[in-house]
Amino acid sequence: MFYLILVLLPVSLFAQRTPSISYITQEQIKDIGGTVELDCSVQYAKDYTVLWTKTLNERSDSVFLSTGSSLVIKDSRFALRHDPSSSTYTLQIKDIQETDAGIYQCQVVLSVINKISADVTLSVRRPPVITDNSTQSLVVSEGKSVQMECYAGGYPHPTISWRRENNAILPTGGATYTGSVLKINSVRKEDRGTYYCVADNGVSKGDRRNINLEVEFAPFITVPRPRLGQALQYDMDLECHIEAYPLPAIVWVKDEVQLSNNQHYSISHFATADEFTDSTIRVITIEKRQYGDYICKAVNKLGQAEAKVNLFETVIPVCPPACGQAHYGDAQYVTSSTVVLVIGFLGVLMGFH
Repeated sequence: MFYLILVLLPVSLFAQRTPSISYITQEQIKDIGGTVELDCSVQYAKDYTVLWTKTLNERSDSVFLSTGSSLVIKDSRFALRHDPSSSTYTLQIKDIQETDAGIYQCQVVLSVINKISADVTLSVRRPPVITDNSTQSLVVSEGKSVQMECYAGGYPHPTISWRRENNAILPTGGATYTGSVLKINSVRKEDRGTYYCVADNGVSKGDRRNINLEVEFAPFITVPRPRLGQALQYDMDLECHIEAYPLPAIVWVKDEVQLSNNQHYSISHFATADEFTDSTIRVITIEKRQYGDYICKAVNKLGQAEAKVNLFETVIPVCPPACGQAHYGDAQYVTSSTVVLVIGFLGVLMGFH
């Protein structure tokens, strides 16, 4: 009887061995279009069902890919190999797509409510794509704080960097800044312009978004020639350059009277950019009363500014705009070519003497 127990004991122990997963492939990172093989080796599972499943994450439902040595999923990119000698089940995926990323699980089903499992994560490298919740354009008043945001998807997780058009210095200092949020605590008009948000993760060329920052600011006026001289009965142009956003209202004033287009004055405005305007007033056929100070004024919702141009009398006409003509009285003039002809004719007459 004692010998019988010794013989039966190993058989009893073998029958009670529980299946286990002895090997599972480690985490895989692959490029789109590549191939991956996921191995799962089991022990003591000859009489049990072995499955491959996939989930997008730990909270999503599983999709069954294979059972035993047969595929369940009808996708030609998937293949399954079973090596009975090592009891290894190999799941192969060719032409990997972005949607193949997820958690792949090898399961040994012990009962309806019991199983053993092991996971392997497949990550797929994806080029960065800047998402729609990123800033596109901004309008902010000078002195206010502002922040530009840039977010991107992709794998590995992209790095976000910032720079300005023409590599101008950023408000944060330096030519580049790294981070998803670029914040300016007190914006200046010099900060306006185009900012580039660049997302890079080493896959492909990355992604870029142009963000336009408009800064509203009160007018600032410069006068290229604060004092101008011109002779009586000639025209003269007075100029001022205005920098402002939004576009300001511009007027010219003399002796506290706002000037307008008429036979004495011609006013014109030229917008050279969204923030820059050149204003010119032409004083036509100058009379004595038109000498003096002219005030260029500009106003928008953030403030106003003014600058002075002084027009004084000279004996000799100034060119331009008094080029090629000389006035005599109110209606007569002779051209410069006529003056040349007269001088030439006088020279000929003197030659006869």
